[in-house]
Amino acid sequence: MPVLISDDYNTMSKAAADLCAKLLQGANSRLVCIASGDTPRGMYQELTARVTRKEQNITGWKFIGLDEWVGMNKSDPGSCGEFLDQYIIQPLQLKPGSYRLFDGRSADLEAECEAAEKFIEPFGQLDLAILGLGMNGHLGLNEPGAPIDKKTYVGELAASTIATGQKYFTGPTPLTRGITLGLGTLLNAKHVFLLVSGEKKAAILKEVMEGPISNKVPGSLLRNHPGFHLIADKAAAGLLDH
Repeated sequence: MPVLISDDYNTMSKAAADLCAKLLQGANSRLVCIASGDTPRGMYQELTARVTRKEQNITGWKFIGLDEWVGMNKSDPGSCGEFLDQYIIQPLQLKPGSYRLFDGRSADLEAECEAAEKFIEPFGQLDLAILGLGMNGHLGLNEPGAPIDKKTYVGELAASTIATGQKYFTGPTPLTRGITLGLGTLLNAKHVFLLVSGEKKAAILKEVMEGPISNKVPGSLLRNHPGFHLIADKAAAGLLDH
């Protein structure tokens, strides 16, 4: 499995954008799954800067959000959709129809799940899934123990995810469930980037990369994926056996 370890976060973000350009080169239709969060932000900023400078062609690309807090959508500060709107949709001036974000406020969350899978269906699979790594090893909101073959669904949040998620809000915010692309969808992607930065992620990254492969640590499942790329900075990779 390709492993890219960079000296720092900025270098890591540029390396991720470089690899994205290499794997998805050309103007053919592509479908990219985009995660929210601090870690992929730098890659998105690098990608949008290159598009603005006309160094990167994304003609025909479409984007789908990875997940969302139930009860929120992109109109809510701190939501996954708001982040993706700020760092992908607006900077790239994406038109309606070229992207899909979850509406966690929908009265019919099952319909939201079905709509996401229908958005993916014409492509057959995700061309690229850009993922971060949760402190408990989750991918998206696929918490420890999530079914390996399940597609898009609504699930309960782990206590650690609820606690960590508070950093995105200005005050205490009740979080109980999330809507997410399932492991069945993510593991079927052609390419998967796992972006990991910071010393605080070192212990869980070691478990993901060197511990047992099990849905008890969802990130570990990526090691069996033929298109898996780990992209990390030295701080996050500091505990890995080299």
